[in-house]
Amino acid sequence: MRKLLSRLLSLLLLCLISSAQSIPPPSSRSLDALLQDYAFRAFLRPRTGIPYHGNVPSNFTGIQITAMRLRSGSLRTHGVKSYNEFQIPVGVLVQPYVQRLVLVYQNLANWSSLYYPLPGYTYLTPVLGLLTYDASNLSATNLPELEIKASDKPIFIRFPQLKSLPQTSTPQCVWFDLHGLPEFSNLTSDNVCSTLQQGHFSIVAESSAPSPAPSPPTDEGPKNPTGGGEDEDKSRVWIIVGSVVGGFLLLVLLGFLVFWVQKYKHKNQMQQMEKAAEVGEALHMTSVGNTRAPVAMGTRTQPVLENEYVP
Repeated sequence: MRKLLSRLLSLLLLCLISSAQSIPPPSSRSLDALLQDYAFRAFLRPRTGIPYHGNVPSNFTGIQITAMRLRSGSLRTHGVKSYNEFQIPVGVLVQPYVQRLVLVYQNLANWSSLYYPLPGYTYLTPVLGLLTYDASNLSATNLPELEIKASDKPIFIRFPQLKSLPQTSTPQCVWFDLHGLPEFSNLTSDNVCSTLQQGHFSIVAESSAPSPAPSPPTDEGPKNPTGGGEDEDKSRVWIIVGSVVGGFLLLVLLGFLVFWVQKYKHKNQMQQMEKAAEVGEALHMTSVGNTRAPVAMGTRTQPVLENEYVP
C-alpha cells in the first residue's frame, strides 16, 4: 500500500509540474484585454465624443491608453477629426452593428518591441493601437473587438516624430492585425501611415541585425517586463495554488479508496473462512424409503474382533 501511495504521489507531482510549465507567456491579446479593462475604468461619468485618459498598472509604466465613446451613426456620418494620432474619416462601418461603441487608443511606448517583435527591423516610432468595443456595458471585461472598416477614405495615423534612420534604410509603415501578423506598406506622406481597418501601427526601418528588446529605464521602465499585469499574475498564482490543493485532495481521496479496498478484501476473506469453519465437512445423502438422510461413506477405523488378539 505504501508503494502504491508513493507512486501516486510521484505521478501527481509530475502532473502539477507539467501543468505549471504549460502556462503560456503573456501575449499581445492578453495585453489588449488588460488595456480594455483599464480604459473602460476611466468612464466615471462618460460623455459621448469626449476622450478619457486611463491609468495602467504600475508594472506597465510607460503605456498610455485613452477611451472615447461614440454612436455608430455619428462615427459613420461625421467621423473623428482628431483622436490623438488618428484621423478617422466619414464612412467608417461597424460590424456587427451596435448602437454605441468605444474606441480604445494604445501607445505601447517602450513595450512595442516586446509585444510586437520584428526581427531585422528597427522601430522608428512606438506602436499605436486603435481597437473598437461594444459600449453597452462599460464594466465588462474580456470583450471581443468589433470590426471597423473605412469605406470612402482611409484612416490616417500621423506620427509626431521619427527616430534617426539607419544608414541605407527606408522607413515603412507596418500594420499588425488582431493576431499579431505584420503587413508592410509605404508611407502616405512624411510620418503618416494609412489603413482601412483597426489594429496596431508603427513606422519601422530595416536593420543589419535584429533589434534587441529595449532595456527598461531605471525610473519609469517596466517593473516586470517578462510577466503579465497584476490581475494576470494573480490569476496564475491562483491557478497554481488551486492545482496543488486539488492534487492534495485527490491524493487523500485515492489513499482512502486504497485503504477501503484493502479493508473490504480482508473482511471478505474472514467471512469466507468463518463460513467454511461453520459448515465443516459435507455429509452425503441417501434415500431411505420416501425420505433422504445423511449417510457416512465409510468408517475411519476398521472393526477388529477381540478374539483375534487372544493367544
